[in-house]
Amino acid sequence: MKKIIVGLKRVIDYNVRVRVKSDHSGVEKDGVKMSINPFDEIALEEALRIKEKGLADEIIVVSIGSDDCQQQLRTGLAMGADRAILVESSQELYPLTLSKVLHELVKDEQPMIVLLGKQAIDNDNNQVGQMLAALWDRPQATFASEININENTATVTREVDSGLETIEIDLPAVITADLRLNEPRYVKLPDIMKAKKKPLNKVSYDEIVNSNTSDLAPSLTESPPHREKGIMVESVPELVNELKNKGLL
Repeated sequence: MKKIIVGLKRVIDYNVRVRVKSDHSGVEKDGVKMSINPFDEIALEEALRIKEKGLADEIIVVSIGSDDCQQQLRTGLAMGADRAILVESSQELYPLTLSKVLHELVKDEQPMIVLLGKQAIDNDNNQVGQMLAALWDRPQATFASEININENTATVTREVDSGLETIEIDLPAVITADLRLNEPRYVKLPDIMKAKKKPLNKVSYDEIVNSNTSDLAPSLTESPPHREKGIMVESVPELVNELKNKGLL
């Protein structure tokens, strides 16, 4: 069976203004709207399109975190995924540990493709896809803006600094989705109801990794410095004078 694993991370919704906790231990999440990481949603949409072309048989969505992540997994099931796996963890995990967890799931499921968002909008690490490919010892194609699946290979157009780059990789492989890969579909109410009957399996993080410690721990979280209000100038000489006063010229 040709499977695709898609990672879904629970993050603060991109429309919500992020607030730092008073003790600087992190950002405030209580009472805040949470959603699927937008890049992960794009990855899931691409997996669904691959399946609709008859190139995959099953799509498995995976999330790693608290029991609240079920909400995002159910949304993924409503979009069209076949089943979900929640790896329960009470602590916040970071890229290397997340990659190890995914690698253990990959060894069990033996997918054709692991599709991930290129990065999460909370920490912006952009590391899990690359680390997973290294642990799995399989090819990777990051920042994908177009994906074409063949029998045993995938042709991927990547967004790089100089423009677009097209590469061919052998399958199985890890592919990470960029913003312009597609536009995710809207979830309809009947699909939400159907998703409640789809399987969602839970497994403990400790059972997979045999460790209750993460590889990193944040020491301090701060808001960005307050930006000074700009000023209006009437002429170029006045602009030059202001720049000199600020030590910029």
